[in-house]
Amino acid sequence: MEEIRSICKALPAVTEDIKWENDLVFCVGSKMFFVAGISQSPVSASFKVTDETFDEMCDSVGFKSVPYLARYKWVWIDDIAKMSRTECEKYIRQSYTLVKQKLQLKIKKQLGRE
Repeated sequence: MEEIRSICKALPAVTEDIKWENDLVFCVGSKMFFVAGISQSPVSASFKVTDETFDEMCDSVGFKSVPYLARYKWVWIDDIAKMSRTECEKYIRQSYTLVKQKLQLKIKKQLGRE
Protein backbone atom coordinates (compact mmCIF):
# COMPACT_ATOMS: atom_id res chain seq x y z
CA MET A 1 0.00 0.00 0.00
CA GLU A 2 2.81 2.42 0.72
CA GLU A 3 4.18 1.96 -2.81
CA ILE A 4 0.75 2.66 -4.27
CA ARG A 5 0.36 5.70 -2.06
CA SER A 6 3.77 7.08 -3.07
CA ILE A 7 3.06 6.58 -6.79
CA CYS A 8 -0.35 8.27 -6.55
CA LYS A 9 0.75 11.12 -4.29
CA ALA A 10 3.68 11.95 -6.60
CA LEU A 11 1.19 13.02 -9.27
CA PRO A 12 0.11 16.69 -9.30
CA ALA A 13 -3.02 17.79 -7.38
CA VAL A 14 -3.89 14.32 -6.04
CA THR A 15 -6.08 13.93 -2.98
CA GLU A 16 -6.51 10.83 -0.87
CA ASP A 17 -9.55 9.71 1.11
CA ILE A 18 -11.16 6.66 2.67
CA LYS A 19 -14.57 5.94 1.12
CA TRP A 20 -17.12 3.27 1.82
CA GLU A 21 -15.19 2.50 5.06
CA ASN A 22 -12.88 0.04 3.28
CA ASP A 23 -11.43 1.75 0.21
CA LEU A 24 -8.48 4.06 -0.18
CA VAL A 25 -9.43 6.41 -3.01
CA PHE A 26 -7.13 8.72 -4.95
CA CYS A 27 -8.67 11.62 -6.88
CA VAL A 28 -7.71 14.45 -9.18
CA GLY A 29 -10.13 17.37 -9.37
CA SER A 30 -12.53 15.44 -7.07
CA LYS A 31 -12.73 12.58 -9.59
CA MET A 32 -11.51 9.11 -8.67
CA PHE A 33 -8.67 7.60 -10.66
CA PHE A 34 -7.52 4.74 -8.39
CA VAL A 35 -9.26 2.75 -5.64
CA ALA A 36 -7.61 0.15 -3.40
CA GLY A 37 -9.50 -2.24 -1.12
CA ILE A 38 -7.46 -1.75 2.03
CA SER A 39 -9.45 -4.02 4.31
CA GLN A 40 -8.92 -7.02 2.04
CA SER A 41 -6.12 -9.48 1.84
CA PRO A 42 -4.86 -9.63 -0.81
CA VAL A 43 -5.36 -5.98 -1.69
CA SER A 44 -7.62 -5.46 -4.70
CA ALA A 45 -7.64 -2.34 -6.86
CA SER A 46 -9.71 -0.57 -9.51
CA PHE A 47 -8.62 1.95 -12.11
CA LYS A 48 -9.55 3.41 -15.49
CA VAL A 49 -7.89 2.06 -18.66
CA THR A 50 -7.97 2.96 -22.34
CA ASP A 51 -10.72 1.67 -24.59
CA GLU A 52 -8.15 -0.47 -26.41
CA THR A 53 -6.91 -2.11 -23.20
CA PHE A 54 -10.27 -2.66 -21.49
CA ASP A 55 -11.44 -5.88 -23.19
CA GLU A 56 -7.98 -7.41 -23.11
CA MET A 57 -7.61 -6.77 -19.38
CA CYS A 58 -11.12 -8.02 -18.59
CA ASP A 59 -10.23 -11.29 -20.33
CA SER A 60 -7.07 -11.69 -18.24
CA VAL A 61 -6.96 -13.90 -15.14
CA GLY A 62 -7.59 -11.89 -11.96
CA PHE A 63 -9.22 -8.96 -13.77
CA LYS A 64 -12.83 -8.05 -14.43
CA SER A 65 -14.86 -4.98 -15.27
CA VAL A 66 -16.06 -2.84 -12.39
CA PRO A 67 -19.86 -2.96 -11.97
CA TYR A 68 -21.44 0.43 -12.69
CA LEU A 69 -18.12 1.78 -14.02
CA ALA A 70 -17.49 -0.64 -16.90
CA ARG A 71 -18.99 1.82 -19.39
CA TYR A 72 -16.24 4.23 -18.30
CA LYS A 73 -13.61 1.48 -18.85
CA TRP A 74 -12.74 0.75 -15.22
CA VAL A 75 -11.16 -2.61 -14.38
CA TRP A 76 -10.70 -4.44 -11.07
CA ILE A 77 -7.79 -6.69 -10.14
CA ASP A 78 -8.24 -9.18 -7.32
CA ASP A 79 -4.64 -8.85 -6.08
CA ILE A 80 -2.56 -5.77 -6.87
CA ALA A 81 0.59 -7.77 -6.06
CA LYS A 82 0.06 -9.73 -9.31
CA MET A 83 1.28 -6.65 -11.17
CA SER A 84 4.89 -5.53 -11.12
CA ARG A 85 5.69 -2.09 -9.73
CA THR A 86 6.34 -0.93 -13.29
CA GLU A 87 2.94 -2.16 -14.49
CA CYS A 88 1.19 -0.73 -11.46
CA GLU A 89 2.83 2.65 -11.95
CA LYS A 90 1.97 2.61 -15.67
CA TYR A 91 -1.72 1.96 -15.02
CA ILE A 92 -1.95 4.45 -12.15
CA ARG A 93 -0.42 7.19 -14.32
CA GLN A 94 -2.61 6.22 -17.27
CA SER A 95 -5.76 6.28 -15.15
CA TYR A 96 -4.78 9.65 -13.67
CA THR A 97 -4.22 11.09 -17.15
CA LEU A 98 -7.49 9.69 -18.55
CA VAL A 99 -9.51 11.09 -15.65
CA LYS A 100 -7.73 14.45 -15.65
CA GLN A 101 -8.36 14.86 -19.40
CA LYS A 102 -12.12 14.59 -18.79
CA LEU A 103 -12.20 17.31 -16.12
CA GLN A 104 -13.95 20.56 -16.88
CA LEU A 105 -11.65 23.28 -18.22
CA LYS A 106 -12.33 25.44 -15.16
CA ILE A 107 -11.14 22.66 -12.84
CA LYS A 108 -8.08 21.95 -15.00
CA LYS A 109 -7.09 25.62 -14.76
CA GLN A 110 -7.51 25.58 -10.97
CA LEU A 111 -5.35 22.47 -10.70
CA GLY A 112 -2.70 24.09 -12.86
CA ARG A 113 -2.36 26.92 -10.35
CA GLU A 114 -1.89 24.67 -7.34
